[in-house]
Amino acid sequence: MFSQQLIYSTALLGLSTAYATPRATLSDDGFPDPNAQQLLSIEQQADGLLSNLPPPPTLSQAGIANFQLIAFNENLEVQFFEDIISNITNHVPGFESFKSSTYSEAAILEILKTVKAQEELHAITAITTLEHFNAPLVPKPCTYRFPSTTLEEAITLAETLTAVVLGTLQDAEQSFAKNGDDGPVRAVSSVIGQEGEQNGFYRSILNRKPSEKPFLTTNVAAFAFSALQQFVVSCPFDLTQIPIPIFPALNVLTTAEARDMYLSFSADLTGNPQISEGSDFASLFVTYLVGQQLPISEPVINPKFDGGVLTFDALFPFTENLMSGLSIAALTNSSNFANADALVANTLAAPGLIQVNEVLLPNHKAGNYSRFASYPSRHV
Repeated sequence: MFSQQLIYSTALLGLSTAYATPRATLSDDGFPDPNAQQLLSIEQQADGLLSNLPPPPTLSQAGIANFQLIAFNENLEVQFFEDIISNITNHVPGFESFKSSTYSEAAILEILKTVKAQEELHAITAITTLEHFNAPLVPKPCTYRFPSTTLEEAITLAETLTAVVLGTLQDAEQSFAKNGDDGPVRAVSSVIGQEGEQNGFYRSILNRKPSEKPFLTTNVAAFAFSALQQFVVSCPFDLTQIPIPIFPALNVLTTAEARDMYLSFSADLTGNPQISEGSDFASLFVTYLVGQQLPISEPVINPKFDGGVLTFDALFPFTENLMSGLSIAALTNSSNFANADALVANTLAAPGLIQVNEVLLPNHKAGNYSRFASYPSRHV
């Protein structure tokens, strides 16, 4: 049986720990610029070839920004999985296989090596697309810091990040549709399915139901780009060259549960001209993205503004909206949004990533699973 500490391990995701030594991508397979033999080795580990379809004939500026974000995210994911693989291989304490898992250490290691190679091919596809269109910026691997101190924490973080990616790729597809960029749609859709397969594995090994919900939570590029910043130590390029906003972090201070309850939040809004000691905090809302529902806005209550940091509470309306799995929160200065895209212009801080997941405890004697409880992730 899981200990209480282990179930709540996701609360550590916002902390810097001993495992969080800053590292740049230093792969021995030539990534992100492999030669022909190195690329073949990556493809063999990935169980498939890089697409040889020609690039689309045209790509809008919005499409280029989508691929800049995709490349930025994939570079980060490659290093994230490289770190986990290194920790398992080097027998770092805490990175032994789950005691609750039916997968051996060798099996988990092989799965993660394949995932890393697949993410490398995703990144290379985005990079070559940008290079083909002479994009003003092709993101290079940065130096990152990841917070996980155990294999379970790392897989939990992988599940949350992948859920965010699945929502963000929805946003990319919507952008392609709006801007006439039909060329990349088939390839990006294939990646959505592949990332979904990954997340089903992560959820299974964490003793969650493999399929999270009927319609996965949508996201917007600005929220994804903002969420990734907490893992970045430094980059060999100016992040502002990617034309996507970066918002102050929205920290979720309360562990959400599968019930209606009030959550506490904080955001450092130093320098925001809209917020000061005399601001009308009654006009602020926490707006949630959940599945494919319209954005859900709840008024901010109990606001306190001190030293540029705003702390406040807001309702987490679980019962009416069945907010299982991933919910994405934003601090907004408006409500009644027509769609997720409309949030960006009215957001002050984001995203707060909230997970509420039912944990299924294995009953090894009976050979089946029993329900335990809903234990969520805090802000990532």
